[in-house]
Amino acid sequence: MGTIYRSAAGKQAILDLYDSQLERLGEEYHDRYVDTSFGRTHIVETGNMNGIPLLVFHGGNSTTAYTLLTCGFLMKDFHIYAADTIGHPGKSDEVSLSPKNLDYGKWASELITGLGFESMACFSGSFGAGIIAKMMCVAPKKVKRAVLYVPSGIKNGPLRNIIGMMIPMIMFTITRKDEWFVKTMLHIALSEENITDDTFETAKLSILHSKVKAGMPSDVPGKLMRKCKAPTLVMAAEKDCLFPAKCVLPRAKKIIPNCTTYLMRNRGHMNFLTAKEEQMIVRFLRKR
Repeated sequence: MGTIYRSAAGKQAILDLYDSQLERLGEEYHDRYVDTSFGRTHIVETGNMNGIPLLVFHGGNSTTAYTLLTCGFLMKDFHIYAADTIGHPGKSDEVSLSPKNLDYGKWASELITGLGFESMACFSGSFGAGIIAKMMCVAPKKVKRAVLYVPSGIKNGPLRNIIGMMIPMIMFTITRKDEWFVKTMLHIALSEENITDDTFETAKLSILHSKVKAGMPSDVPGKLMRKCKAPTLVMAAEKDCLFPAKCVLPRAKKIIPNCTTYLMRNRGHMNFLTAKEEQMIVRFLRKR
């Protein structure tokens, strides 16, 4: 098995940040491992141990630890199982799966089985939401309810939308100057207010030290997605260049049988939920 990291020192830098972010959660947490046919998967178990089981995935160029820092609103009501996506930075096996087929969905469905559940509520954004969408296709009965936030895999935006990121990313690769990486992130964040220190450091270390493939989960087949009857909340951002709401929400309504859609106006891909939106998500996931 190869490595997804560019160096041993780079891997350690990512894991050091991961561990320090977990320690700052302010919540009890436990490490769990689940064996799948794709490899061993690390899961952080946290939140309310008597709460509703909730499977959480992180986004691309991100980590479970960072995602949990942004999900404090879920801790009270849910028994969280947050998975390190296999082949991505974290503590799962370094086995890269293709984002173009349904392997990520098969992997995710095996996690639910490995955790001892027949089905689970699921939450994720961006890349991780695409994983849930793939699982809804290959194992529709494994998903009890789902919230897909700025999701990949429903209707991805055209490549021309991200051309503006290329020059600052190239300059960052050459110079290693933070100012160029900020300019890269602004294309999806729109405002520096959406780029916290944790956001910046997590993404920068991932870009510098890992070899994660750039491709996002491809659009799921409508024929397969229609087999999943799970109540699903799809939240998309109006100015998201990666997964624009004008592309995502109409297709979500068309291919997801039990779908509620929500438009986040005047926001880009990288944004923070309002208190009202957090409450909406909690209420949706709590429904029986």
